[in-house]
Amino acid sequence: MTILQLKYVIAIDEECSMRKAADRLYVSQPGLSSAVRDLENELGIQIFQRVHNGVVTTVAGGAFIAYARSAVEQFEKIEDKYINAKVDKPTFSVSMQHYTVAVNAFIDTVKEYDLEEYQFSIRETQTSEVIDDLKSLRSEVGVIALSEFNRNMFKKIFADASLEFHELFTRETYVYLRKDHPLADREEISLEDLQDYPCMVFDQGDNTSFYYREEALATYDYKKVISTNERATSVELMLGLNGYAVGAAMLGESLSTSEIHNIKLKEEETLTLGYIIRKGSDLSDMAQTFIEKLKQYN
Repeated sequence: MTILQLKYVIAIDEECSMRKAADRLYVSQPGLSSAVRDLENELGIQIFQRVHNGVVTTVAGGAFIAYARSAVEQFEKIEDKYINAKVDKPTFSVSMQHYTVAVNAFIDTVKEYDLEEYQFSIRETQTSEVIDDLKSLRSEVGVIALSEFNRNMFKKIFADASLEFHELFTRETYVYLRKDHPLADREEISLEDLQDYPCMVFDQGDNTSFYYREEALATYDYKKVISTNERATSVELMLGLNGYAVGAAMLGESLSTSEIHNIKLKEEETLTLGYIIRKGSDLSDMAQTFIEKLKQYN
């Protein structure tokens, strides 16, 4: 198995066509087909199913290509850093759940360094992918929030992945809803009061367990739930359907528009924001600065 073969199957998967992939890769179609056959024989699986108008990726092939993408990505990082780079550009990557304080800390960090050249990355993604990014070295720092309910479970996940969680601060729980919502004039509100309105929750992808929910009170039996994977969509749904979201004070700006209002929730479950790093890692100067900026938002 070679990196080149991995790049081949990734291109075929993306193009759904041997011919288009061959054109993109500047190789002959027979040569490409032969390389894929050799790889399939070596692995003992069928990666692609040939159909009349191209190819489709098999279930086994899809699982293999997911690993192939990760391997190629890491290989290309090594190439960029040690082979292709004429200048050693500073690099820094952060993965996070959606918290404005983390975005602001990233902005502050970039501004402080004010470099002529750099390669920075910020990934807003699902909880499991934040952890995977740290494990695979895709990111140097992850930002995540734990609830009272899932804290112990995540401690085990972090330990198994050789990651360390460092607590930053804890916040109480709030409800976010439109400013002219029928319940918006209350100083405090309960989930029972909201039972006739839809609750917006963030879609955690394959990890549908409520343990991975980044909202507080994940075990509450909401009557109406709408899952979304876009924050802007959540806001639009809240405005259009009189929906609401459960969050913490540190999330206020991330859900804020001129039409969104937050109210203290009667049911109490705090959320703790923190950062995760790999055990024993030597953090870059930018990572250390980013963490210091995060702490300033306490």
